[in-house]
Amino acid sequence: MFDPAASCNPPLDSCNLPLASCSLLLASGSPRRRELLALLELPFNVTSADVDEAPRNGELPSAMALRLAQAKAELAAQNSCGGTVIIAADTIGSLDNMPLGKPVDAADAGRILRTLRGRVHQVYTGIALVDTRSGRQVCELATTDVLMRRYAEAEMLAYIASGDPLDKAAAYAIQHAGFHPVENLMGCFANVMGFPLCHLARSLRKLDIKIVADVPTACQQHISHQCPVYPHILAAG
Repeated sequence: MFDPAASCNPPLDSCNLPLASCSLLLASGSPRRRELLALLELPFNVTSADVDEAPRNGELPSAMALRLAQAKAELAAQNSCGGTVIIAADTIGSLDNMPLGKPVDAADAGRILRTLRGRVHQVYTGIALVDTRSGRQVCELATTDVLMRRYAEAEMLAYIASGDPLDKAAAYAIQHAGFHPVENLMGCFANVMGFPLCHLARSLRKLDIKIVADVPTACQQHISHQCPVYPHILAAG
């Protein structure tokens, strides 16, 4: 558990606003999460939270995503100045209940993408929020079923050569303009990008943080995807 009185380490990056005006702290180095969080039109700063991401024996990928998100949030809270809400997330691909992490190299990316080709797998994102003022925590889990298309070997290899898969869970970016690896999905598109915004909005609401932005509209316009699931997500919880 974090100590709100712990020593303060400054954020590594910011949202170009004075720290005093920011009430949210994103514990992630992901530029995609930064882009998506900005759609909420709330001021935020960015810091890092590096934790051991090795899976535990017998741990399901869904549980792993939640555990790592919570660990990141609590670590960032320990190093914060207090008076802020920490936001952390962890995204894990899963096939047959086995985690698909980031590839270690190009050969590993090829192995993962060949395994996924033409098959349905799951993407889990755990979201964890810590309110350093009250100590309250909120956790959410988003799940999306993803059907990969039967991409040709040559286009897969060209995608790997671009270097894009090497920092992506399950070795792909759903939004990649050239590769387009996904044929269909059931669930939240932004979840596969690593940050399910409606789940996040629902979590922030539980901490009494008001969001003025029209989150579903902003998200759909940003990712160019018509989302059929956001009414259910926002209505739940």
